[in-house]
Amino acid sequence: METKENNKKNLNIDIASDVAQGVYSNLAIISHSPSEMVLDFAQMLPGTPNANVRSRIIMAPNHAKRLLAALRDNIDKYEEQFGTIIDPAQQGTTAEFPYDMNLVGKA
Repeated sequence: METKENNKKNLNIDIASDVAQGVYSNLAIISHSPSEMVLDFAQMLPGTPNANVRSRIIMAPNHAKRLLAALRDNIDKYEEQFGTIIDPAQQGTTAEFPYDMNLVGKA
């Protein structure tokens, strides 16, 4: 009987040098339709009223759910290694993050 480890396939990923540099984002806006999820990653500079979308990812809802699970797994591993991530909004202060996340991403 094959184990789960034996069923895993190797995945080779190539990344272009311009993509490997990454894009900084301090704001994510998430919207959806019945068939897709849209993740806009934006950058908002202090003292400016506009956010500039730097990257947009469009995916199927089932892939978005798998992404959510992978993010949760990686955040758990990060916190095990480095400690709990503090969310200023949960501490009652929004000085570092002046956006109401209950409004961001509502479609």
